Amino acid sequence: MRCPFCAHDDTQVKDSRPTEDNASIRRRRQCSSCGARFTTFERVQLREVVVVKSGDRREPFERSKLEQSVALASRKRGIDQERLDQLISGIQRQVETSGEAEVPSSRIGELVMEGLRQIDSVAYIRFASVYRDFSEARDFEEFASTVQQAAKE
Repeated sequence: MRCPFCAHDDTQVKDSRPTEDNASIRRRRQCSSCGARFTTFERVQLREVVVVKSGDRREPFERSKLEQSVALASRKRGIDQERLDQLISGIQRQVETSGEAEVPSSRIGELVMEGLRQIDSVAYIRFASVYRDFSEARDFEEFASTVQQAAKE
């Protein structure tokens, strides 16, 4: 593994242990060139999945993009990181085990919205505002009112 500090190719694993949810392995590594230490995570990848985006663009599924979107929507909401990791791992597992080589980005977006709806309504609305491309304050109001009505039921 390449060192993120000096780009040297030779690093050694100093410690390995499973994460709390046993979905990945956390490895502490040390660069033999500069001595820097860093952490990597190893996860099972069941299959290569291609995400079909708008305009028929295709790109490989990247967990990091999913993590970034969820982190942005849930920023400053006090949601336990472990809970968000479980959500992301669950979505990734659903995408990889769907049996499809290509998954529409809209399907991933719906999975994220469903998961965030169950965790935090503000994060859910934040994600929806980008995913559904809200253009006016009225769009927020209408969507928030449907969220409130659903919560009362």
